[in-house]
Amino acid sequence: MVILHLHLLCRSCNPLRPTPILENTGKRRAGNSRIGFNYWQHLGRIHTVINAQDMEVRIGQRLLVSRTNLRIDKGMRIGLVGRNGAGKTTTMRLIAALVALGKHRSSGSLSEDEAQELIDNIDFQGKVTSSGSVGYLSQDPAVGVKQKDGISRIMAVRDLDRTLRAIENAQEKMSTTSGETQAKAIERYARLDEEFTRLGGYAARSEAMQIAHNLGLDQDALTQPLATLSGGQRRRVELARVLFSQPDVLLLDEPTNHLDHDSIIWLRDFLRTYAGGFVMVTHSTALLQDTVNQVWYLDASRAVIDQYKLGWDAYLKQRAQDEARRRRERQNALAKAQALREQGEKMRAKATKAVAAQQMLRRAEELVKEAGSETKAEKVARLRFPTPRSCGKVPLNARGLAKSYGSLEVFSGLDLSIDRGSKVVVLGENGAGKTTLLRLLNGIEELDAGEVVPGHGLKLGYYAQEHETLDPARTVYENMTAAAPDLDETHVRNILGQFLFSGEDAFKPASVLSGGEKTRLALATLVVSGANVLLLDEPTNNLDPASREEILHALDQYEGAVVLVTHDPGAVQALNPQRVLLLPDGDEDLWSDDYLDLVELT
Repeated sequence: MVILHLHLLCRSCNPLRPTPILENTGKRRAGNSRIGFNYWQHLGRIHTVINAQDMEVRIGQRLLVSRTNLRIDKGMRIGLVGRNGAGKTTTMRLIAALVALGKHRSSGSLSEDEAQELIDNIDFQGKVTSSGSVGYLSQDPAVGVKQKDGISRIMAVRDLDRTLRAIENAQEKMSTTSGETQAKAIERYARLDEEFTRLGGYAARSEAMQIAHNLGLDQDALTQPLATLSGGQRRRVELARVLFSQPDVLLLDEPTNHLDHDSIIWLRDFLRTYAGGFVMVTHSTALLQDTVNQVWYLDASRAVIDQYKLGWDAYLKQRAQDEARRRRERQNALAKAQALREQGEKMRAKATKAVAAQQMLRRAEELVKEAGSETKAEKVARLRFPTPRSCGKVPLNARGLAKSYGSLEVFSGLDLSIDRGSKVVVLGENGAGKTTLLRLLNGIEELDAGEVVPGHGLKLGYYAQEHETLDPARTVYENMTAAAPDLDETHVRNILGQFLFSGEDAFKPASVLSGGEKTRLALATLVVSGANVLLLDEPTNNLDPASREEILHALDQYEGAVVLVTHDPGAVQALNPQRVLLLPDGDEDLWSDDYLDLVELT
């Protein structure tokens, strides 16, 4: 249930506030219209894009944010941080969805249906006002989108995709028809081309292509069907789409996921010079250090967002001082409460002092309540991959694998033999077929040619980078019992506790989990699988540094076979692979540390 108060800031609501002026000055790139708030600029006032008052956020019985006020202005570069499961992703979803549902000149990055779906399981009270456009990048790529290819998906955020598609259809008819039909197609093409030029469409398309290129998407990837792109490529399309929209405020949830080293450097420079504001959730402390001028810390113990108008390094020092001060204040309050209790208990026996004694005891209770709970140290999931079931010498063998999507060939004639306990890393550029290979080996997608031959005793465990092994309609607990139906409730709850799902968290729908929580749940299902061959697709994405270290240790200790796809050099080093498979050619080689340089670049 969402109790929603959205105040539209418009001329009819406030006659003293001027209507925003839509400018197309010609000094900027053609088609790149901007909203100019000349009146406010003339007065030198700050342009507040989002204002949240008395914001309270809950999921089920759990309070995430209590009566908090937030303001996001253009020029604010904010890092939103907090421990695992504190509610960072939920807070971002909520703000993005409320802006979209309020129809405040949204950048178009969220439809109303998408926005409503984001907050279906969130209870919210408070008031949100918005006076500008907002672009939102979710941790999970959009699914079921209308556009057929990547460039159309990006262009759609400025409502240019339909004209572009109409031009392409007219071009096709011009080349495949004759006579009157062809003449009509030529006439239609000329009209559409003139309209597209007037809208600045060609310049905008060039700009969109350049942003996508900087994020590691080439023209082939942008023009092929969206359904054929890997999860990493789709995420890059969504990031390019949000950046291309040029909103007043960007809301970015783990924007570096699936980006190679060069793309991260480009994104860093983009954010440093971005004219609008942004709020970013990321586990990359280097990116926070290089880009933010404010840090918001979501304290899960107190359900508040502490707002530091400081850069990253200064924030770390100030927060350490604040936590030390709160510990001292809490200890002093508890000591005073204990003294009042003791004095009150002594006085209760005397009738003449009974009233004073009760007042002392009540004051002691108030002091304990005001002191609050002690800030808990951040917990880390305790991960150990399963002891592998016994199997034959070659538990998995693939021969002559081929896969295409329409006319696009991913790879062909690929052979791969996985020996018992062997460790293999798969390298290749984005779109080379790394995720496709794992899906084929797991039987999720159908082969065009070749065969996957299971050996004696094979038990596969698959970690999917987009968490498609999880059922979003099921709760955390139900997903675990589906993965291990033979386990009793006590065993399931114990394992979930090891992965930081305790109490009410076990009954949250998987659809409301953050990317990090989904990663932990997917890994928990692997732990109970007894798998002797693990297929792991970017298993360290969305994880904080401490949880990532747990993954690396688990990889180092696992005795079964592993086929690993990753951009994380640390994960490769922890695996200590014997072989490397290079896609799309399917060449195999013995592992050498010389290949480490390719890991971040592929």
